[in-house]
Amino acid sequence: IYRVRASHDTVETSSPSMDISKASNFERFVFDLLGRDGAQTKALFHDQLNAKGHFDLSANEAFKSAAATYGFLSGKSTHAHRLATIQNVYTQFNDIIDTHTADGVKVAREHVQEGVPMIVLETALPIKFAETIEEALGRLPPRPPQFDGIEALPKRVKLMPPDVAEIKAYIVQNVH
Repeated sequence: IYRVRASHDTVETSSPSMDISKASNFERFVFDLLGRDGAQTKALFHDQLNAKGHFDLSANEAFKSAAATYGFLSGKSTHAHRLATIQNVYTQFNDIIDTHTADGVKVAREHVQEGVPMIVLETALPIKFAETIEEALGRLPPRPPQFDGIEALPKRVKLMPPDVAEIKAYIVQNVH
């Protein structure tokens, strides 16, 4: 059963991918599970969520087999686990990882099987989580050169209606 969490049920953590009230990544995955059927996806994520506040995919065959088909496993990672994993990876490999990647590494290590390689992909730059990296390692992560001076750049906001054609036209006109 999927339900959107109310804002008062969403708590800020050091791994913000876990702080999401309405998960757009999950919506994209369900879209793929449903054979890229936009109407069926809309019926779930728009119609049923708005009417009932939840939907249930437990009877859907594609959803029931998703864990086996895609190799999904789950686990738990707390703030303390993130800090310890960031410290451990830095000590062992001299590499600074971000908080999301630390969650992945921590849980992946729980599922390692003899003779089966385990790959964890980096999901963000450590600089995005500088406070947590500093808490874990006692220093800030290095700032990638492409972000030097970013705070001094002008900030622009453009409010737009939910119109795909208008958004596409705006992107074409404004991206250089």
